[in-house]
Amino acid sequence: MAVDIAESGFEAVIGMEVHAELLTRSKMFCSCSAEFGGEPNTRCCPVCLGLPGSLPVANRQAVEFVVRAAMALNCEINRETFFHRKNYFYPDLPKGYQISQYGDTPIGVRGWIEIETEDGTVKRIGIRRVHLEEDTGKLLHSSPSESEVDYNRSGVPLMEIVTEHDPRPGFDQINTAYEAREYIMQLRQILLYLGVCDGKMEEGSLRCEPNVSVRPAGSREYGTRTELKNLNSFRSVYRGLEYEIRRQIETIRSGGVVVHETRRWDEENEVTAPMRGKELEQEYRYFPEPDLLPFRFEEAQLEQLRRELPELPLQRRRRFEEMGLSRADAATLTSEKAIADWFEEAARDYGDPKPIANWVLSELLRLLNQAGEGIQSCKVRPAQLASLVRLIDDGTISGKIAKGVFEEMFRTGRDPGQIVEASGQTQISDEEAILSVVRKVIAGNERVAADVRGGKEKSIGFLVGQVMKETGGRANPRLVNELLRRELGAG
Repeated sequence: MAVDIAESGFEAVIGMEVHAELLTRSKMFCSCSAEFGGEPNTRCCPVCLGLPGSLPVANRQAVEFVVRAAMALNCEINRETFFHRKNYFYPDLPKGYQISQYGDTPIGVRGWIEIETEDGTVKRIGIRRVHLEEDTGKLLHSSPSESEVDYNRSGVPLMEIVTEHDPRPGFDQINTAYEAREYIMQLRQILLYLGVCDGKMEEGSLRCEPNVSVRPAGSREYGTRTELKNLNSFRSVYRGLEYEIRRQIETIRSGGVVVHETRRWDEENEVTAPMRGKELEQEYRYFPEPDLLPFRFEEAQLEQLRRELPELPLQRRRRFEEMGLSRADAATLTSEKAIADWFEEAARDYGDPKPIANWVLSELLRLLNQAGEGIQSCKVRPAQLASLVRLIDDGTISGKIAKGVFEEMFRTGRDPGQIVEASGQTQISDEEAILSVVRKVIAGNERVAADVRGGKEKSIGFLVGQVMKETGGRANPRLVNELLRRELGAG
């Protein structure tokens, strides 16, 4: 579509609904395993299927996980909360209703999360509610004419996080696909730090269902919104919303009407397509779940959970900036809690964060990317990196040799001192030894030496390279520079 959104005279209003499967061992209302995958229909029981006579029992850890997440998202916690039945018929929902939370008593309400926009300003996005429900089963379309249902996922605890469509004073809306992607990235990071969700969008454990409408820029009236179903990557959130915003603008401009409906994102063709008419809230015929008692949280219980909250990514990023790291470096280091933990342990051991940050951001992340591994499987321990940097500091090895040593550490997990000793790669700092090589290089490159003597300062770099080559990269670079300049009478 050729519509330029920024120049169209329209603006989008985007609401985000995110479903996060919780990292509990068992399901929400029974003891079946909540683990992903498995042979179809081997991890379900009468409670999962809602068979007559079965009774649900709430998973305490799932409730605590949602309280922790709601606190981290700056929500108020309702002291009393209870479950409802959300009634609708769909093949992946065998009992004909989903146990969910409704109305004014979800676990968390009126929270917020901060995101950075394209121009670098910060928006505070209001969160309307954080509530707990159960996941549905999964439809498998094995052929164009045949579908199968796997109920292993049925009953897995699911947290739903919904933004404010119409924000309170002092809060902002999400207005672009870029901001929507930033929102889901920030949210995923927080959930990973809390350890309540594994964030694996490709496995469906974190799913996003944005709703979007467009209106003339500056208008306070909302347009008709559509919902995009089950977007499971940052790219699909961005691309899906970009397309849908353009489609709605083009529909209105051509005299058409935007229909209130649920649409699917066709990843291959990069278009949205109608899926089904959007249900109205009253069609779900919510009523209180009669088989589960309300929950009442005690102040001491909530205070304990609040004390156990970890330092969150935004706080940690700001602390790293206060340690002297750039904003970009701090953002990369805090992108994953495990990387931030690894960096901080090495920095503590060494005593100075900056050199350690440089090694983590360049060599360590490069090697992890090449190997397709996460920091959790890294053989190098934080203390070993600190030892390596000390070997550079005391002149035992040069920075160039250190890179090779670090690659071997990454492959084998051996200590840097052992590798250096075994390979004899110690740095040459003996002045006489380096001077003899310097004189040999000058004699073999008379024209370049003459250029340096004549004032071509840059040519000295070639001679430095030749000395380093002659010494196998082991010569102390500072001494090489000093001796070359002295021999050539350069400044």
